[in-house]
Amino acid sequence: MERPVSPARPSHQRAESADFRLLWWAGAADGIGSQASGTVLPLLLLQLGNSPQTVGLVAGVSTALGLLLGPFVALPADRGARKRVMIGSAAVSALAMGCVALALSTGRPPLGLILAAVLVERVATACFEAAARGTVALVCPGPEQPRALARLTAADQGALVAGPALGGLLYQAARALPFLADALSYVVSALCVTAMRADLTAPAPREPGEGVLRESAAGLRLVRSSPLLRLVLVWGTTVNAVVVALYYGAVFTLQRDGRSGAVLGVILALSGAAGLVGALAAPNVAKRFGASRVVTGVTWLLLPLAVTLAAVSDAWAYGLLFSLVCLLMPLASVVLQARALQATAPALQARTGAVLATATTGAAALAPVLAGALADRVSPAAPAVFCGVLLTLLAAHSSRRPVRGVLTAEVSG
Repeated sequence: MERPVSPARPSHQRAESADFRLLWWAGAADGIGSQASGTVLPLLLLQLGNSPQTVGLVAGVSTALGLLLGPFVALPADRGARKRVMIGSAAVSALAMGCVALALSTGRPPLGLILAAVLVERVATACFEAAARGTVALVCPGPEQPRALARLTAADQGALVAGPALGGLLYQAARALPFLADALSYVVSALCVTAMRADLTAPAPREPGEGVLRESAAGLRLVRSSPLLRLVLVWGTTVNAVVVALYYGAVFTLQRDGRSGAVLGVILALSGAAGLVGALAAPNVAKRFGASRVVTGVTWLLLPLAVTLAAVSDAWAYGLLFSLVCLLMPLASVVLQARALQATAPALQARTGAVLATATTGAAALAPVLAGALADRVSPAAPAVFCGVLLTLLAAHSSRRPVRGVLTAEVSG
C-alpha cells in the first residue's frame, strides 16, 4: 500500500533531496580518491625513474588538456547529455586508474603505460567536472542551492584532509593501493550518478546555422554581459591564485626553516579543516550579514592576513595564518557560487561554469610559477607581499557601490 505524501514535503522535493545526496556522495568519493592518488603520484613517478621536470610536465599537460576540453565537453552536457558524459567519464577514469593499480601490482610497469593512464584519467576527470556543473540547479530548488553548494564545498575541503592521509597510508602498505582506491571511488561516482532520478538534461535550444564554436562560446558571452558573473570571475580568479601562491609560500618558509614534510602535512590538514568549517558556516553567515557585506568583508579581512604572512618567520605561525585564510575564503566563494548558479539558465550552466573554471584553474596553475620566481629572485616573503597587493586591488573593487549593488540586487531579486 502506497504511503500518503505529506503536504509539507512533496514527493518531487523528496526525490530532489535523494538526488542531491547521491550527487554529494559522488563528489565526495571522487574527491577523496583523487586526493589519495594525486598525493602519491609525483613520488611514484620519481621512483619509476622520471625527472622532476617530467613530473611537472605531466601535471601541466593534463591540466592544460582539461582546460581546453572543458568548454567543448560542456556543450553536449548543456544539450542534454550531462548524465551520460558524467557516467562515461567516471567509467573511463576508473578503468585508467585500475590499469595503473594492476600494472603496479605485477611488478615494474612501463613508464609509458603509467603516464598514458594518468593523462587519460586527468582528461576524463575534467570532462566529468565540466558536465557536472549546473547539476545542483537541476536537483535542488532555488532556496536550497546556497546550502547545497556549501555542503559540496565542505566535501571538497574534507577530501583535502582525508585524501592525502589515506593515500600516504595506502602507499606505505603497497604502491598499487592508492590507485586502486581511486578506481573504486570512480565506480562509486558512476553508480551514484546512474541512480539519480532527476531529469538532468536541460537541453539548450540550438540556433539555426549556429556552429559548434559559437555554441561553445555562449558561456563566455554570458559572463561578459553579466556584471554578477564578471565579479565571480574576477574574485574567484584572484583569490584562488592568492591561496595557491600563499601555499607555496608556506612550502618555501618551511624549507628555509629546515622543517620536515610532516610539518607541511599538519599545516595542510589544519588549513583543509579550516576550509571545511568555513564552507559549512557560509550559508548562515550570508543569511545574517548579507551577500554584499560577506564578500566585501572577507576580501578586506584577507588583506591583513596576507601582509602578516609576509612578515612571519615561524612555520607554525605561518600555518595558523594560512588556516585563517582558508577559513575565510569559502564564506565568500560559496555566496558567489550560489549567486552565479541562480543567475544562469540551466541550459547554459555547464558552458558558463567551464568559463569560470578555466579562468580560476589557469590562474591557480600560474601562481606557483610566479611564487617561485618571486621567492628566488626577491625573497621568500615576496609571494605574500604580491598577494597583499592583489587583495588590496580586489578589496577596493569589491567595495565599489556598483559592485555591492549587483550582489544586493541578486539577494533581493
